[in-house]
Amino acid sequence: MSLINTAVKPFKAQAFHNGKFVEVTEKNLQGKWSVIVFMPAAFTFNCPTEVEDAAENYEAFQQSGAEVYIVTTDTHFSHKVWHETSPAVGKAKFPLVGDPTHSLTRAFDVHIEEEGLALRGTFIVNPEGVIKAYEIHDNAIARDMKEALRKLKAAKYVAEHPGEVCPAKWNQGAETLKPSLDLVGKI
Repeated sequence: MSLINTAVKPFKAQAFHNGKFVEVTEKNLQGKWSVIVFMPAAFTFNCPTEVEDAAENYEAFQQSGAEVYIVTTDTHFSHKVWHETSPAVGKAKFPLVGDPTHSLTRAFDVHIEEEGLALRGTFIVNPEGVIKAYEIHDNAIARDMKEALRKLKAAKYVAEHPGEVCPAKWNQGAETLKPSLDLVGKI
């Protein structure tokens, strides 16, 4: 079953954020857009490159009204040390969420049982806590956070403009489509 248009299940997790340990729950996702980025584990190879990419695009996510959450199967203690020791991860100004019980990775269907790790999954959640877009892929393939930002902007646009859809390669400011019988067979 697809997770699209389903509410994020209740959860409670610990995160390292701006030098402090904080609790993150599904309530943190309400009232603003959220981008939840699952990674296998801290202290790996591809993960720091993705955290750094998210950090370099964080201001654009915030300007779009979204918070970014990085989630791994490690503890928040590991995330503190990861943040302090990795120059790439040290750029993160968003919560680094620990999921040592694997409750989040299972709830978002990205858990690899035999490894105890997460697949690379990116989820865009609306202010009501409903999943509007997601992508999951092999751990050997790192993501481009500009694409997640583009998808966030598209999800926001269609939420604010009922009856319109964003075509392929849509970027903010580009034309959208208004589905109608007149368009069938014309595109």
